[in-house]
Amino acid sequence: MSQMQMKHTTIDGYIADYPEKVQLILQEIRRVIAEEIPAATEAIAYGIPTFKLRGKNLVHFGAYKNHIGFYPTPSGLDAFADQLSAYASGKGSAQFPLDQPMPMELIREIVRFRVTHIPEKSAKTKNRPAQAG
Repeated sequence: MSQMQMKHTTIDGYIADYPEKVQLILQEIRRVIAEEIPAATEAIAYGIPTFKLRGKNLVHFGAYKNHIGFYPTPSGLDAFADQLSAYASGKGSAQFPLDQPMPMELIREIVRFRVTHIPEKSAKTKNRPAQAG
């Protein structure tokens, strides 16, 4: 059954549909992201595992036939262009081959970077006057 035919609602459900070797990689990526950003929440967005922070997408990742797609948004790709140049890229993603070790430390660094690009809660919160300085 193709991943495109399935609609997952949890990261656990998404990961469970892959062979054990791929499940281990996906779980490790999930663990690294959760360690770096304990306040992040898990979701499925665009059909793939997603971590959100303050309601905004932080990073996405997904498994494909020959690679893991890692989607750190354009800012994450641009900031790490040199380190990511060793990998193929796709539509807004870096492609980490399944037959090579996953660059977990690079993933960790990109996640740390992405946190700096998620704004704090806006001062324009509903029904709440702005604080005087």
